[in-house]
Amino acid sequence: MTDSHPDLECRDLVKDFSDFKAVDRVSFDVPQGSFFSILGPSGCGKTTLLRMISGFQSPTSGDLRIKGKSMIGVPPNKRPVSMVFQHLALFPTMNIGDNVGFGLRQRGVGKAEIKKRVEEVLERVGLPGVSARRVDQLSGGQKQRVAIARCMVLEPDVLLLDEPLGALDLKLREHMKVELKALQAEFNTTFVYITHDQSEALVMSDNIAVMNKGRFEQIGAPHEVYHEPATAFVAGFVGDANKFDAKVTSANGSMLSLVTDAGTEMKINAAGASLNAGERTQVFLRPEAIELVATATTNDEGCNVSPGVVESVLFNGANSSVTVRNSAGGLVKVALPQTGGFAALQKGDAVFTRWQPKDARCFSAAEAGS
Repeated sequence: MTDSHPDLECRDLVKDFSDFKAVDRVSFDVPQGSFFSILGPSGCGKTTLLRMISGFQSPTSGDLRIKGKSMIGVPPNKRPVSMVFQHLALFPTMNIGDNVGFGLRQRGVGKAEIKKRVEEVLERVGLPGVSARRVDQLSGGQKQRVAIARCMVLEPDVLLLDEPLGALDLKLREHMKVELKALQAEFNTTFVYITHDQSEALVMSDNIAVMNKGRFEQIGAPHEVYHEPATAFVAGFVGDANKFDAKVTSANGSMLSLVTDAGTEMKINAAGASLNAGERTQVFLRPEAIELVATATTNDEGCNVSPGVVESVLFNGANSSVTVRNSAGGLVKVALPQTGGFAALQKGDAVFTRWQPKDARCFSAAEAGS
């Protein structure tokens, strides 16, 4: 019979430190075999939450279950979880085989069985035949895989990863995003991954929980969190976005007319925002939702079109962008297309920005906390 319980269930978890609430009534489920990321800024409570799951800290209140069994009061070494730390914590005086087999020795597994399981798991992480090597003989990416192998040889129900890519250089970090996702699929083990890096969460996760001030602001698939942010914090934290503080001048159903504090007029299709004339709002618009054009045309009807002047061009390969100062003096970041059509763009060039009312997201200023 298939186990109907999620691998991990958290219900109303709270962690108080004196008068500070690090985790504030957090509830979520993680299905078996999924990659679940907890994304948030430093100090938001994500590491505290991970430490409660691992058993290194006890919740003030709430329940935490793995495979349907409550872990409240269960010590770390008795929980079916393993953890990969940011700095990996490999033993420099042990060879790779001894590092990977350390947990099995602690459990009293026989030498022959340890050797067999260590070789099997090293092969599965793409490192066959390295058991006799020293830790300092491996690259950064290989060390990452050894750390994962050391956890996976214990066959945990849940693998916890505490910002394991944070110490790597940019190129290796990009490579390891793909490797981690592939390894998770290979083992079909539930991964719970914490990070402050939005790109890591977006690339690897089946679902993302965005955490802020001890609470989850939104849980959803990467495309949902990115394209349909539930709060102003999520809209501003996940991905790059232009933010405009504005006032609603008129409301016709879901179509709002706004004027930004910089004096730019715009129209927003704000279905579900429930904003009325006179209310303050924050508007978020992705740079890739804005089109850069040389002239305004009759095809622009219904779009937001503003003349402007190029303030700066930021070349970053596939992520190149341009900042435009519009006629009201406001700055707008625009993602450049990959066609190379704007390769000759320079500071001071006259341009127009154009975007659809449906592509912006807005939230009441009160909800945004401003």
